[in-house]
Amino acid sequence: MRVALGTDESTPLVAALRSHLEAGGHSVELVADGAPWPAAGAAVGQAVAGGAAEVGVVCCTTGTGVSIAANKVPGVRAALCTDAETARGARRWNDANVLAFGLRLTTEQVACEMLDAFLATPFDASEAGLVARLESAGD
Repeated sequence: MRVALGTDESTPLVAALRSHLEAGGHSVELVADGAPWPAAGAAVGQAVAGGAAEVGVVCCTTGTGVSIAANKVPGVRAALCTDAETARGARRWNDANVLAFGLRLTTEQVACEMLDAFLATPFDASEAGLVARLESAGD
């Protein structure tokens, strides 16, 4: 899978995530590394919405800023997650295409568990009508 990765701070956790993704056979493009959080979120959102990546991963100190910035890009559904079950649910029920998390409180183990759950979970097509209503609410 093609994954766009963006962060406002280059940390050992970000390096570990990239290594984990690549070890899993994913193609990773680091679209923002140390950019301000609005730019990091927008860059990942644009890569996903534009088709350069199938999914995105964004992180900043809390994860909140990058998730908001990514969600401003039409077609992006970024979910701020703190554990694997939340990441799994975001994919299954909300068709999330960007995973967001905070660097401050997320351990490498939890981040990798979230990534694995997010990438392995398909969207439940029975939720498509709800997702479509959500996307059209902004019109």
